[in-house]
Amino acid sequence: MCKICGCENGQLRIEGALSPAHPHAHDHVHQHDHDHDHDHQHAHAHSHAHDHQHSGDGALHFGNGAAGASVPGQSQARLVRIEQDILARNDAIAADNRRVFAAAGVLALNLMSSPGAGKTSLLVATLALLGEMRAAVIEGDQETSADAERIRASGVPAIQVNTGKGCHLDAQMVAQAALHLGLPERGLLFIENVGNLVCPAGFDLGEAHKVVICSVTEGEDKPLKYPGMFAAADLLLVSKIDLLPHLDFNVDQLIANARRINPGIAVLRVSARSGEGMQRWLGWLRSALALRQAAE
Repeated sequence: MCKICGCENGQLRIEGALSPAHPHAHDHVHQHDHDHDHDHQHAHAHSHAHDHQHSGDGALHFGNGAAGASVPGQSQARLVRIEQDILARNDAIAADNRRVFAAAGVLALNLMSSPGAGKTSLLVATLALLGEMRAAVIEGDQETSADAERIRASGVPAIQVNTGKGCHLDAQMVAQAALHLGLPERGLLFIENVGNLVCPAGFDLGEAHKVVICSVTEGEDKPLKYPGMFAAADLLLVSKIDLLPHLDFNVDQLIANARRINPGIAVLRVSARSGEGMQRWLGWLRSALALRQAAE
């Protein structure tokens, strides 16, 4: 069990990878506990029927303790210690990742969203427009290699990381995937996280920027319901805007809610289907990559 979010994240499978610990070929074969002791639960996303408080709105709140979470059989102090330990281990590996990326002049981006927001479609459309910019992709999903296959069909190197019952990528997974994939020197490394607006926000992967994608087929209140994600992100991509004529969706309200949580968040409106906003997104990527290289 992952002690941060309560997910059963004890298995990592890297598509077609050769594991240093298992020097023979497999298909989705490498298993490890990503440097966590998965013997406890720690949730900031999962509710349990104890240690809760009632509020004036009639809701039950399970995250009012020091740990901001509730887990059966665990005190708030114990939960705090567990989370600090797990995140410290992850952050140490993330710092190593960041040094490796910087040495290669690579701009790493952590793409996050709820399931169905259009991350992969937007990524495929982006890769087709990159021109001279080099790129590689780490795909995170619980199962299947479908998204990595879509990326590779565009001619860009990609590796699939399946997390099993895990609900997010962590720094160790990214380190291993990058080792097997290879880095696009002085280029872009896109890390497409598991579809989830909760847990991925809490794990540093060594990325330069966290990018949250929210589609117009979702609610304008997503930033208010999942504030941790929008607080952590540097950029909000409002996706599928070609559908706006057919929907009752207020983009301005979504943006206002996001900036209520994170006043400094940048916002771009994009459509992978129509191409609207894609050049502005590419401009953001070019500027961020240039800043990465200027810092070398």
